[in-house]
Amino acid sequence: MNGKVTFMAAKNSKKRTVPITQEVEKTVRTVDEGRLFNVSYQSYRLHLRSVKPDIPKGQAVHILRHTFAAHFMMNGGNILTLQKILDHANIQQTMTYAHLAPDYLQDATKLNPLRDGIHIPSTSEDFCGVP
Repeated sequence: MNGKVTFMAAKNSKKRTVPITQEVEKTVRTVDEGRLFNVSYQSYRLHLRSVKPDIPKGQAVHILRHTFAAHFMMNGGNILTLQKILDHANIQQTMTYAHLAPDYLQDATKLNPLRDGIHIPSTSEDFCGVP
């Protein structure tokens, strides 16, 4: 496994490899065969409906993905990394989570290349490097 797990049949029929922690890898290796998680989708859906009864049909897994993505960004995750994790074809799909990053607006000032001011050359030598 080497810290990764591959999903063979994702939503778009592409196989995907994602990183996992050592703890998860150890747990996965102890399972001989069959289901890795002994969780009933039906039980999960019923529990989710007890909390939020108006969830549209087929949205239960989407809610898990959305919750993961939101918490990933709130914990300081990188938007490009999240795009890869969610397997979004373009960054616009992932940008819906950008506002959840704790300091996403702070980066606008911290990373601004003009934050120390602008130097305007006073002579053509300063501007071109030629006298």
